[in-house]
Amino acid sequence: MTGTTPLQWLLNQRIRRAQELLEATGDSVDTIAAATGMGTATTLRRHFRRALGVPPDSYRRTFRGGRVTPPRDERVRPGEQ
Repeated sequence: MTGTTPLQWLLNQRIRRAQELLEATGDSVDTIAAATGMGTATTLRRHFRRALGVPPDSYRRTFRGGRVTPPRDERVRPGEQ
């Protein structure tokens, strides 16, 4: 990719990963911020909104139609009941 600084490329990758986690999990924004290297939920919210025009919570609601999957540690794992 040309015309993008290494820092901007990294930020874009982190935002993409945050999108994936928001779509696929019920993890908190704090947890997703830590998992993507954003550090804090505040930082993730600021960059996410700047890049996509919506905050992470709104993105999740729009994508999932209001449904939220429980956080990973609350889901039943294979072999458990």
